[in-house]
Amino acid sequence: MKEGMEAIKELRKRTGAGIMDCKKALNESGGDVEKAIEYLRKLGIAKAEKKAGRETQEGIVDAYIHPGAKLGVLVEVDCESDFVAKNDEFKSFVHDIAMHIAASDPVSVSREDIPKDILEKEKEIYRAQAEQSGKPPKVIEKIVNGRLEKFYKEVCLLEQPFVKNPEITVGEYVKQNIAKFGENIIIRRFIRFKVGEY
Repeated sequence: MKEGMEAIKELRKRTGAGIMDCKKALNESGGDVEKAIEYLRKLGIAKAEKKAGRETQEGIVDAYIHPGAKLGVLVEVDCESDFVAKNDEFKSFVHDIAMHIAASDPVSVSREDIPKDILEKEKEIYRAQAEQSGKPPKVIEKIVNGRLEKFYKEVCLLEQPFVKNPEITVGEYVKQNIAKFGENIIIRRFIRFKVGEY
């Protein structure tokens, strides 16, 4: 039993998870602490999915000015409580998002936010390129849709690979922080300024 308690203590220390979650994770992973950590991470993301629908009435606005002062970003990230909004780790997370926006130049937060005229223009270009191949209409539609998916990953903030860890998307980084803070988090809006661009 001592071994079990030691494993629970270690797991709690390394993950910050509750005792019952640690017990369940160790049971599910046959007592393997590393596998239990992986289990808890997956559980955290699953819990984050459930929190994603909750209302956000608090949050902060952060600014990032790139060295040289020729590029800057303002971003609003919302959460559920003032307690989280004032947390230094939350502020650091929001600053990471602002820095990512400066580096990756997204067009919108999500694919639903892309201005219709930009989307239609891209579709036209992809369709014209695909039609030149002489392929049948069904194949052309698949080509257009495939290129649109690639476009979304390039211009939608939540779908871009996160600059500090390209193994995950910004959306996944947000989910990790929803799990970490136990609150819904939404990147509400941003604006990117570059000297000479209007």
